[in-house]
Amino acid sequence: MVSAMRTMTGMKRATPTSIVSVGARVTKSYDGDVLTRCRPEEVPVLLGGVLAGQTVLAPIGDEATAAALDRVDEEPPIDSGVVVGTSGSTGQPKLVVLSSEALIAAADGFRTQYGSFTWHCALPMHYVAGIMALVRGHLDDLHGGGFRIASPDLSNLEPAPGRNALCVVPTQLRRGLADPALCKVLTAFDMVIAGGASCPPWMLENARQAGVQVVTSYGMSETCGGVAYSGEPLPGVDIDIVDGRITIATPALATGYLGAPDLAARTFVDGRLITNDRGAWVCGPKGKRLQVLGRLDDVVISGGVNVDLGEVQRLLDGIGPGLAVVAVPDAEWGQRVVLAAPNGTLAEWRDRLRPHLGAPALPRQLLLGALPLTGSGKINRRALVERAATREGMTSDHLAG
Repeated sequence: MVSAMRTMTGMKRATPTSIVSVGARVTKSYDGDVLTRCRPEEVPVLLGGVLAGQTVLAPIGDEATAAALDRVDEEPPIDSGVVVGTSGSTGQPKLVVLSSEALIAAADGFRTQYGSFTWHCALPMHYVAGIMALVRGHLDDLHGGGFRIASPDLSNLEPAPGRNALCVVPTQLRRGLADPALCKVLTAFDMVIAGGASCPPWMLENARQAGVQVVTSYGMSETCGGVAYSGEPLPGVDIDIVDGRITIATPALATGYLGAPDLAARTFVDGRLITNDRGAWVCGPKGKRLQVLGRLDDVVISGGVNVDLGEVQRLLDGIGPGLAVVAVPDAEWGQRVVLAAPNGTLAEWRDRLRPHLGAPALPRQLLLGALPLTGSGKINRRALVERAATREGMTSDHLAG
């Protein structure tokens, strides 16, 4: 097992030698190493210094990440490039340390497989997906590409001459496909990369029929974003599945977690990332592909029976948008399966799902309304669990015994 920061052993707690406010930024200097906080919109301007090894950047897009940084006085590793706060969809954000070498390796691996593009960034630039769109564009500029900033609603998309790539989350893709004018613009892109959450089959089929070239991405902050695209690992990436758990070795592996050495020691083992994701290899027309089945903690026990929430979610994804499943502790059942849906009654949903699910997997609680999302566009399952536990948003007929 490794220490919290793979490039340093015996990491000490350190007190900043100076703290200087620079406009909206706060710079902490640790005996020559500088950690600079910035607003997300400042990342494109400051990124050159990161890739040159001159700046350690901490983009702040939410109060949770700012608070997490405030609690940490640990010295950043000497080769740090960016400290990224995770979206925190299932808990408090982790502070992932990415070296400039890892960022460059991730971009180089993608270019080796797919070539260069003008990258259109429509994602938050304090999350790894947005940062990596900028990194790839910055480096692809040397190969005929570049980057452009797009609005989250994709309303200002304008493909550049040459090849163009766009990074989105499934929610953005769904809305784009539903807008005829925007859908036409999307067809002009050589690649539309959808990541951050799974794309349901109906959405991919709608994109195919519309002529939108969608590639799904699997990756995380700890791997500088995508390591596999439409199930195919990038060059230099080794994905293994041990007892159903996905582990990853990549030259774009994070250095560790700032201020969380115990978590880092459990997560980064012998040069591999030990994920909490379940996966399998599937054979298709183009060979072996990675299929992500869900998270390990998606399997819960309800009424003494294992229920795979990932399997239930895939069923819901096939039905339509706006649906999600979580589980909460229950005195009678152990774990209570909870469905979030935009409309309907619990009895109607149980009847609809009964032909496809065993009795323990059927929802016993219904939450109505739009799904809460994190800043990166993922379903905020933590917020759903909190709503379900407090019975928020329910009426008396929305709970089944």
